[in-house]
Formats: sequence, structure tokens, C-alpha cells
Amino acid sequence: MASQSEYKARWWHTHPQTGKVVCTLCPRECQIPEASRGFCFVRANVGGELVLTTYGRSSGFCIDPIEKKPLAHFLPGTSVLSLGTAGCNLGCKFCQNWDISKSREMDTLGSLADPDAIADAAKNSGCHSIAFTYNDPVIWAEYAIDIATAAHQQGIKTVAVTAGYISPEPRAEFFRYIDAANVDLKAFSETFYRKLTQTQLQPVLDTLIYLKHETDVWLEITTLVIPGENDSPKELAAMCDWIVEKLGPDVPIHFSAFHPDFRMKDTPRTPHETLIRARQTALDAGIRYAYLGNVHDVRRESTYCPGCGQVLIERNGYHLGEYCLDQHRCSSCGYAVPGVFEKLPGNWGPKRVPVRIDRS
Repeated sequence: MASQSEYKARWWHTHPQTGKVVCTLCPRECQIPEASRGFCFVRANVGGELVLTTYGRSSGFCIDPIEKKPLAHFLPGTSVLSLGTAGCNLGCKFCQNWDISKSREMDTLGSLADPDAIADAAKNSGCHSIAFTYNDPVIWAEYAIDIATAAHQQGIKTVAVTAGYISPEPRAEFFRYIDAANVDLKAFSETFYRKLTQTQLQPVLDTLIYLKHETDVWLEITTLVIPGENDSPKELAAMCDWIVEKLGPDVPIHFSAFHPDFRMKDTPRTPHETLIRARQTALDAGIRYAYLGNVHDVRRESTYCPGCGQVLIERNGYHLGEYCLDQHRCSSCGYAVPGVFEKLPGNWGPKRVPVRIDRS
């Protein structure tokens, strides 16, 4: 496997006037001078070429429940091998994984593993999928694509947990190798995105539309509800109306509770009642599957049949209880529930098991 200084990145060109490397992976299009790095910190100009400095290097590997990603309609109850690297192409002031995504220290990356080693580890651990998570896999797309290729050769599916901030050409290439995605729709205003993430909303909306209408990727959405920033009833209603209009009523949405972190430690935790109202707003807008996250609420973590109201998948944290799906149909009324389901659910539960992979 190529070393970090040798791994040539994709999606870039040389600026004709300045000679700088222009990274075209995401809408930032960073112009990077020699011996410098882009905003994400992991894509660098080395000798006039764009290099991915984190290829083959991870901040760690862990077997998680798939529900933690969160995914509610993708292989329920199964285990997923999770990994991330370092850096991010967003500048979220509220980042909940800031020690990884905002890292400027390459020693954060303590594990070395080539794509085949990761696929082998997932297979040997009985994982049904591999998740690219912890930090946004968009910025290490080359590594993620190679891992996904190796995983698919072993019959293992792949999951991307992403903010969806990616340009059209690499977006098509990246998601060609992804089976399920949870896209973090952080808010529904350009002001929020500009002020609190240093990015733009529209490219994220474009990614959501692309995933729903131009791919077979199973799609779910997460919104971290932050008091005083993106929790107004008007904004949440507009967001839910947009989802129904542009994506359809069957894309599940997760409303997650914020906790004070990174540069927003003075912002209070999200009240449970705020999450309940957000979920009800989604249901009122016509979204059929809406969930709460980062709180304990069995009723609102569970999946219900839109046809007859039967509990289809009961969730108590990461424990599955009552399960009334016959593959993808309600066992009571036969309603077809969208998603990726096996004949029987998994029984992984809430376990979180660190995995060491050292093959490069």
C-alpha cells in the first residue's frame, strides 16, 4: 500500500495562473499552495500534486450496533465495523466528535490497515456492514472507495455517515460504492450553515436529491436539534415539507439531542419536549418514519406500520424488542415497509467492541 506521502488523490487540477493545486472534491474548492493543506487538513499539495495524507490510517476500529449510525431501516439488530480518520471539510462549532474531526495531530491516527485487512476483519467478526463514520468520509473518499470495493467482494455492505458536502463528480463516484447513507441535514437555513458550519445548505440538499432519485443507496436523515439555532417550529416545518416534496414520505428522519461541546459549551442540552415536537412536526408533514436520538424514549425510537399502526420494530436504546416484520412487510396487514431487511433481525444489542487491525 502506498505511504501517505505517495498516495495521489483524485478530483483536483492545477490553477493556470497561480500554480496552486485546486481540490474539487467538495464545494470549497480549496486552492492549496505547495507544502500546504486544504481546509479539511488531510488533503495536501506535495510537489504540485494533491495527496491524501490519511490513506490507510484510522483513528480506530469498533464494532457497533447499526442503530448507532443511526439507521433504523437497514439490517436492524446487526453489527457494523466502524472506522474514521481525522479532519473534516466542515467547521461546525457544535461538533460532537471534535477530537477526531477537528484534529490537527496526525498521531490521532493510531491504526494502520489496508482495505483488504478491514474487509477481512469485518468478515471474521461477523459484521454485516462497514461504516465510514466518526469524521466525514467525503474527505477520505479514495480510501473509503477502496475499502468498499474489498468489502463488496466479501459480501459485506457499506454505510456512509456524512454531511453530504461533496461536489457532483466525486459524489457520483463515491456513492456508487455505498449501500446505505445517513446524511446529516444540520438545519434548513443558509444562515445556520454559514454561521455555524462555514459551509452552505444547497449542496447538501443537492446530495439528498441525488441519493434519493439517482441511486439505489438506502437513505436516512439526521438533524441534531440545537436550542435557539435550528429548533424553531417554522424552520422544522419547512424542512419536513421539503423532505416530503423532494424526497418523498418514506425517507426516515432522526431528531437527535444536542449536548454542549466544542465551541458551543454554553448552549443548553436539547429538551426532550423539543425533540417530541420536532418528531410530531415530521409526522404532521407526512413523513412516515420519524425517530428520536440521544435520548431514551422507547415509544419514539420504535418503528410503526403506517397501514395499521402495529409496532414493527420495538427499540429500547440499542436493544430490539418486539419484531413484527416478515422481511419487509408488516406481519399484521402486509404493508410494505421500505428499507433493507433480512429474514430475521440481528441480535447484536448495544455492545461496542474495539477491534485492532494492523496490516498495511
